[in-house]
Formats: sequence, C-alpha cells, structure tokens
Amino acid sequence: MHLGQIAEQTPDKPAVIMAGSGRVITFRELNEESNRLARLLYAEGLRPGDHIAFMLENHPLFLAIAWAAQRSGLYYTAISSRLQPDELAYIVDNCEAKVFITSKTLEPAAGAIADRAPGAGLRLMLDGTAPGFLSYEEQVAGQPAEPIAEEREGADMLYSSGTTGRPKGIKPALPLTEMGTPGPLYQLISLLFQPDADSVYLSPAPLYHAAPLRYCLNLHRFGATVIVMEKFDAEKALEAIQTHGVTHSQWVPTMFIRMLKLPAETRARYDTSTLRAAVHAAAPCPAPVKEQMIEWWGPVLHEYYAGTEGNCFVYTDSADWLAHKGTVGRPILGEVHVCGEDGKELPAGTPGTLYFGNGPVFEYHGDKAKTDASRDPWGHGWSTLGDVGYVDEDGFLYLTDRRSYMIISGGVNIYPQEAENALAVHPKVADVAVIGVPDPEMGEAVKAVVQPQSMADAGPELEAELIAYCRDQLAHYKCPRSIDFRADLPRHPTGKLYKRLLKDEYWKNATA
Repeated sequence: MHLGQIAEQTPDKPAVIMAGSGRVITFRELNEESNRLARLLYAEGLRPGDHIAFMLENHPLFLAIAWAAQRSGLYYTAISSRLQPDELAYIVDNCEAKVFITSKTLEPAAGAIADRAPGAGLRLMLDGTAPGFLSYEEQVAGQPAEPIAEEREGADMLYSSGTTGRPKGIKPALPLTEMGTPGPLYQLISLLFQPDADSVYLSPAPLYHAAPLRYCLNLHRFGATVIVMEKFDAEKALEAIQTHGVTHSQWVPTMFIRMLKLPAETRARYDTSTLRAAVHAAAPCPAPVKEQMIEWWGPVLHEYYAGTEGNCFVYTDSADWLAHKGTVGRPILGEVHVCGEDGKELPAGTPGTLYFGNGPVFEYHGDKAKTDASRDPWGHGWSTLGDVGYVDEDGFLYLTDRRSYMIISGGVNIYPQEAENALAVHPKVADVAVIGVPDPEMGEAVKAVVQPQSMADAGPELEAELIAYCRDQLAHYKCPRSIDFRADLPRHPTGKLYKRLLKDEYWKNATA
C-alpha cells in the first residue's frame, strides 16, 4: 500500500517506536517528513536514477529518510555507522551520491566527506551542525508536506560489509514503477509471514543492514508498527516483545545465543507468546541453539538464506527444519547448483561451491572484475555469494562455510563453521571464531579465538576444557589445536564475523 494512503487512514497510529527512548513517529509524521525531504531533494535537482547516501545510528528519522528516496525514484545507500573516515568516503564517492546525510553523533567520521567525496554537494546533519554541513532540520522544515508531482519507486543500493576487502556496491535495476507498487520482497513477506495492519515488528539490528532496512520499509507497507532498538540488548529485546506485543521480528543467531545465556529466571520473566514469526538469517545458526529457541518460543522460527545481492532466497519453517536439522531450507527464488572445481554438479550430500541460476541479476557498481568473479566460469550465467554447501536427497540446502574461510591443514579441507557451532553453545563462551593460522608442518593449523563469558576464566584450564568439549562432538582434525582468549571479537552488529581481520593479524605476525 502507498505510505500516503496509510497515513490518511490511520494518521495517529505509530509507524516507528524507538524501544529505548520511547519516541513515537506516527504514520502522518513519517509521511510528511519523507515528503518534505523528497521535495528538498527534487529542489536540489535530483531526479529518478540519481543517488543519495546516509550514515546514521538507529535514529528516529532513519526510516523517514529512506522513504523520501524510495518515493522519489532514487537510489539510496545506507552506510554502516561503524566505518572509519576513509571507508565512508570511499562508499560515498563510489556510489556517486549527490546528497549525504548524517548526524551530530557521527561527526568524527562524517567530517571526511567534505574533502574526500566532493560529489556529495548537499551535506545535511541531524541534531546539530559541523563544518561543511547544513542543518537537516532547517533545510527540510521549509518544504511542503505534500508529495512530489510524480512519485516513483526507488531502490536501495547497499554495500557488502567488507569482511573480505573493499565493500562492493550492489546495484539492482531501478523499478521506477508507480509509488505503492509491491515488489518481490513484499510478496514473499506476505506469503511466508502473513503480517497485516495489526502486526508489530521488532527490529533489533542496525537499520543500515539490508534485511532490517528492507523489512522495516515493507512492514510499513502493510500498515504495521515498527519497533526499533537503538542497540541490541538481550533482556531489553525480551522486554520490548512483552511491552509492545510484538508479532513479527528478525534476528541473527548471536542474538539467540545471548538471550539463551540469560539466567533462566530472567527469560521466564517475559511473555513472548504474541510472536507469530521470528525470522532469522545473516549467519549460520548452530543446531542446538535453534532447537532451544523453538522449544522456548514455539514453532514460530523462520529461517532464510539470501544475500544483499538478491540472487536467491532459500527458506525453511520450523517444521521442515526439525525434520532436516541444520538446513537453511529449499530455494523459493533461484535454483541451486552445487559445483566442484571442474564445474560439474555434485551429487546429494557432497559439499561444493553454491551457484544460483534463474534468479535476479545483479552487478557490483563500477567493478566489472568483481561482477565477473561472482559468475560461474563455465558460461551458465549462474551467480555465487561465495558460500559452500550441499543439498540432501529431499532438496534441502545445508551451508558448510564461506569458501574463503576454508582451512587447508596437511592437505585436508576443514570448514571452521562446525567447530564454531560446537563451541558457541558452551556455557563459558560468549563468542568464538575459528580460523586457520600458519603452521610450519601442516601449512595451516586450526585455532579458536574465544571471547569468554568472563575473562577471569581465560587460561590453560579453559583452553583444555574447550578443546576436549569440541573433540567430544567432532573429528579431532576439525577441532582447534590451540585457543586464544580476547575480551571482544570483531563482529559486525548484523552477526557477521570479521574473520579477515583476525586472519590478517595472525598471518602478519607470522611473516614478521
């Protein structure tokens, strides 16, 4: 449905509620704010196909800014608020943004734009100003609250999280359909999760990530209220479910793990019975974690495997998962091909690189080499996200790991996800990464880097305990030979682990 129609029918209904501050943005306010910004962008000369970028924390006006671009036929790039100035400037310049919006909170990084991304001529700042920026509030306030004359659907152009090098901009085809025209994701959400105008959607992750951003905007199209957590906290998430009667939500597995590790009496304190669909994605979920979540919340868990690239959508509900534990489901969009190095498709149960055919086509903006590298080299026109997995006899897909994370030790291929899944559920482990480190005899050795629940436990005794625990569940060659302990691991808020940073550190030290 058109945002303006919803605002007309239910003007005072909350469209956005900030879980921490309690600030409410009604549908009328959301509609008018996005219209004013759309008017400003039009007055600045932006037309369908042009580009804006914004870097914000989970700000109350985040979704209004996205809606302004969406209803103007523009491309819009939401940028991680954790980036350093050089990384930020690279994205703003690479996406060819004509407008850049940020907040006073993020001034230290945002200050880089003026000198390093000169193409962003209009620079706006919320909640204050800084050199090179105009006040967002002042610039928008003078614009009419009515929509621009010819509204058209725009599209996000988001960047990969950069876990394996420079972020890649994923540029889809611009819809330019009449504003209010449902897209494929809206139809998938409607089919699988069945939200309606009475739904309440909890978004506990950073809004700049693809899934939170896209799902929040699409839930608005149903007339649903979106609850935005400023920052994830395990107990506060449970509190938000109870306080707001949350019906739909989306998570990453690390959030499940942190909620499960709350004291039993804390978990029992909150009523989660309103949940109808708890969706999770972004990273593999250890089977014991998912089993416990289904036991706790009931068969309301839904999982999908997809990428920002949009070339596939693989899905499973709780019933299918319980019958095929560990699966990420069967393809709904795109057909899966499991291939060996020679390009031949592999039989059921045999891991190989995952390619998808007959799905949407994407490109990495301004980088033909990266686009070409994402296609199969045998001329079928299939595309890959770089993951390894296999399909069982019933057509259910199982992820093994990222191809780039594979460890080769003594000529044996080891995928570290298995060891990570085993160690993640140990009661003394808060977070874990398993990587390959240099070994003069084996080439690479399996090492775990663990964030313990308490750094007071870190030491040889816990190391021995965790190695033994892993060996009780997996073949010994898959388990870490050594463990290092750290107070924090470099994990993206969306749940992805920056293994590249850890690996680079160990290999650099070895070279030195």
